[in-house]
Amino acid sequence: MNTSIIPRQEYFDRIAKFQLNIQAAGLDACLVHANEADMANVRYLSEYWPTFEAAAVFVPAKGEAVLLIGPESETYARQRSVLPDIEKMVEYRESAEPEYPDIKVSNYRDIVAKYTPTGKIKKLGIVGWSITTLPVYMSLKEQLPEVELIKADHTFLPLRFIKSENELGCLRKAFNIAELAVDAIINEIKPGMTELQVIGIAQREIYRHGGEYEGHALYCFCGPATNNAISRPTNNRIIENEVIQLNIGALVSGYSSSVGLPISIGPLPERKKNLVEFGLEAHLKTMEFLHAGVPAAEVVRNYETWVRQRGFGKYMLYGPCHGLGMMEVEQPWMESVSNYDLKANMTFQVDTFFYDHDFGLRWENGIAITDSGVEKFSSQFMKIIEI
Repeated sequence: MNTSIIPRQEYFDRIAKFQLNIQAAGLDACLVHANEADMANVRYLSEYWPTFEAAAVFVPAKGEAVLLIGPESETYARQRSVLPDIEKMVEYRESAEPEYPDIKVSNYRDIVAKYTPTGKIKKLGIVGWSITTLPVYMSLKEQLPEVELIKADHTFLPLRFIKSENELGCLRKAFNIAELAVDAIINEIKPGMTELQVIGIAQREIYRHGGEYEGHALYCFCGPATNNAISRPTNNRIIENEVIQLNIGALVSGYSSSVGLPISIGPLPERKKNLVEFGLEAHLKTMEFLHAGVPAAEVVRNYETWVRQRGFGKYMLYGPCHGLGMMEVEQPWMESVSNYDLKANMTFQVDTFFYDHDFGLRWENGIAITDSGVEKFSSQFMKIIEI
């Protein structure tokens, strides 16, 4: 079996598990949302990835799930979706809000009448609460005024926490492609190139080696911009003897990688190199704290205590891990307030970020939790690189 592809049956198995959670929560159905940038929930259930438009999957507590799309995407959706039932709705149109006077569309009353056993519901769970749009909300309130809308991410997202072997295969391939892209950058980067030109090298390699897209907005920063926890590359020039931050990820069958490391062209000043070296040490130390059965909050406490004991607490913004899968950042995070234990085949990005007033650095690699520790999805670049 090609484990970088999710088999068709796995989608229907996911829906069946989800329906058990819907029933347990006392809901009649759930409406699961996605858009082009945050496609994961809908793609997880249907393999459909919207472009320009948004999308949803309506999942009744019992019965067949249906894919809801914008008015323009029917041909594309029927080619891609594993769900045979597809309905067009104006609520999922593109943000330019065309009227589509000649395209027949459904509404939420139609969906409930057609895809629920009794044609009526009382409680509707909303999944993807943070990306559910105002047009969707207003239509639900208008068309289903007697229906209670309930935030229901908790019924769905935990299904994505523990990965199947097929999902792990996708992640392994995505990380392999990311490593190839990083290797190309290291071999080709030169002083005077712009950050965007460096990213062009990575994009070339991602598509050359079978990636379907970048896994996230790719990072290349040089100099002061490296102290941004979140940012984008610009026409800033690459210079020697300065921290250059790379975070390169590929998407494979909907699963994202990211390989992050600081590099330099020539040696770094001692102050900067000391923090870069400590960052790598902290990155590797984090992995020592990880194994099945340990409380996530304990990992965070151990990490933060260790960093402070080493005298580097003032450089720490957050850490040390966040969920990884169909998005490069997804639930669950590891935070001091986390209330779950790690389990085998949960996947995380070990995300080690430190910053000072004029530079920063991030070491980042993906792992899968095992009973005794972790499986590293990437380890090729866990070392100091001075070109």
